[in-house]
Amino acid sequence: MYRLLAERHELRERRAQLMHPRYSAPELLATAPNQLWSWDITKLKGPTTWSYFYLYVIIDVFSRCVVGWMVADRESATLAEKLIGETCERQGIVRGQLTIHADRGSSMRSKLVAQLLADLGVTKTHSRPHVSNDNPFSEAEFKTLKYRPDFPERFGCLEDARSYCVDFFTWYNDEHHHSGIGLHTPADVHYGRAQQRSEARAAVLAAAHLAHPERFVHGVPRPPALPSAVWINKPKTGADDKPTIDSLN
Repeated sequence: MYRLLAERHELRERRAQLMHPRYSAPELLATAPNQLWSWDITKLKGPTTWSYFYLYVIIDVFSRCVVGWMVADRESATLAEKLIGETCERQGIVRGQLTIHADRGSSMRSKLVAQLLADLGVTKTHSRPHVSNDNPFSEAEFKTLKYRPDFPERFGCLEDARSYCVDFFTWYNDEHHHSGIGLHTPADVHYGRAQQRSEARAAVLAAAHLAHPERFVHGVPRPPALPSAVWINKPKTGADDKPTIDSLN
């Protein structure tokens, strides 16, 4: 019977089938600070089992500078809205300047945050479901935080977590020489000091080469170059090419 039905194209799946929409990979480009931000929320273990604090972080994709952060006792769209609004005001963001990228968490897709971004003239984008690589810069920053040797197993209280984050983000922005931005600090790149630092490095390296040229078999050394463009999911340029992302850690 089934063979006869199939020959007459009268055989089909009778059960209801759930059709998942196809999500395209977000392709986002930053060529200067305050063009593209990424934000996310991670959990910090509290003093007892199943207790957590929530760390909200906004990072500039081009400079890797953490431009806004907050530790709270809950995940909330209202708190996220407040943090994003205050960060945009502090950075002097104007309409049409900025894109903010996030994953698909409840706070990220909330109507409060969407309405705020629409009022500010900020474009919002989201990762594909269950694809962590679509939000790599926030994930890499969280890894840097949690793999620090002094990162505690648990925080005793909310103030304890905030105090630790104050020290960490001060170090991360002002002292951490990031491999993805030519071994500059995120603050130097974000606030336009990287070129001056690079010229100073080049002068020191040239002087070292002049004093001892035999030590430099490849000629005058050059400081690492600052990337001119940073992508999330760089478009493919050939049949065998894969999307690439600049160094994250």
